[in-house]
Amino acid sequence: MTSEGSDVRVLAIVGTRPEAIKMAPVLEALHQRRERIQTRLALTGQHDELVDEALRTFGLRPHWDLGIMREGQSLTDVGRECLLGIGRILEDWRPALVLVQGDTASVFFGTLAAYFQKIPSAHVEAGLRTGDLHRPFPEEGFRRLSAVLADLHFAPTEGARESLRREGIPDDRIHVTGNTVVDALLSVADRETAPESPLLQRLIRPGAPPFALLTAHRRESFGRPLERIFEAVLELADRDESLEIVYPVHPNPEVHGPATRILGDHPRVHLLEPLDYPSLVAAMRAATLILTDSGGIQEEAPTFGTPVLVLREVTERPEGIEAGVARLVGTDPERIVEEARAILRESPTRREDRRVANPYGDGRAGERIAQHVEAFLKAQSEEP
Repeated sequence: MTSEGSDVRVLAIVGTRPEAIKMAPVLEALHQRRERIQTRLALTGQHDELVDEALRTFGLRPHWDLGIMREGQSLTDVGRECLLGIGRILEDWRPALVLVQGDTASVFFGTLAAYFQKIPSAHVEAGLRTGDLHRPFPEEGFRRLSAVLADLHFAPTEGARESLRREGIPDDRIHVTGNTVVDALLSVADRETAPESPLLQRLIRPGAPPFALLTAHRRESFGRPLERIFEAVLELADRDESLEIVYPVHPNPEVHGPATRILGDHPRVHLLEPLDYPSLVAAMRAATLILTDSGGIQEEAPTFGTPVLVLREVTERPEGIEAGVARLVGTDPERIVEEARAILRESPTRREDRRVANPYGDGRAGERIAQHVEAFLKAQSEEP
């Protein structure tokens, strides 16, 4: 899904699966303007198989794939390859605007490459902050640095807008749009696609026993924090004989190794390959509880009223905590088990009581962003 025909060019850059999912609604809205705006997609390849699945889900085909992923590469390696590869694309195609999404190396080095060539850039999901440069690392640094260079800032919430204001970003460059992940989630949920996994097919049937969905993969959790999370999950499974736990394991050896070692032998802890996005949506909708260190799932789960325990010490997404749909529990096993068991003991009606309007968006963020992009490009073309 890319558009041709116009001389006004926009380059969207994605590198990871979450970026592809969250950029898809923006690309769809820009595609509707294909007679006025020509949009192309560049993939850095910061994720490989994971991002390919997301692209297929939303019918996206990149014009360029830098294929930067290498086993054992450092952040320096990723940054160098992003900067060089994106720089070559910009020199060749010369867009009027570069779009980036989120807080990864692809985002910052895409913004930096555009800055080096004096091409304006726009940051989707701008303004998320924990206030701690090392939590999450390196994402907090990437998003703060991107804010300095970007020309347009699409903040998902009013809180994100206020963070940008405090950093000196002018009001006329900030637009509160909602988070595009809600657009993507609703689009996929409407399809009601059955999961490919036989295990998930069994667990999401009406009357099936309760299950918890676990996702844990952040760099800041590597090592002892991740082991503590897994120890808590093991204790939770041991203490509740009716509970099943589904864990789609990230392929990174820093995650896969300890997950297999600590959780691999438990009969009710199911270690799966990464789920395709429709299957993940089905799992989030049906789960009794979600335990996660993911940012995206914090934004998605409120749509279904599924309670979330955030396995981090800080979060850049406080709106879910404030709305009562998520709790910040860190990586202390005792705290995780206590909070999880409290949720599992709740009455069936409590989940419906918890359901609130998703504080992260209403499903129309992609269209709002496309409108602002079009207005920016029009104003740019009219400058003397």
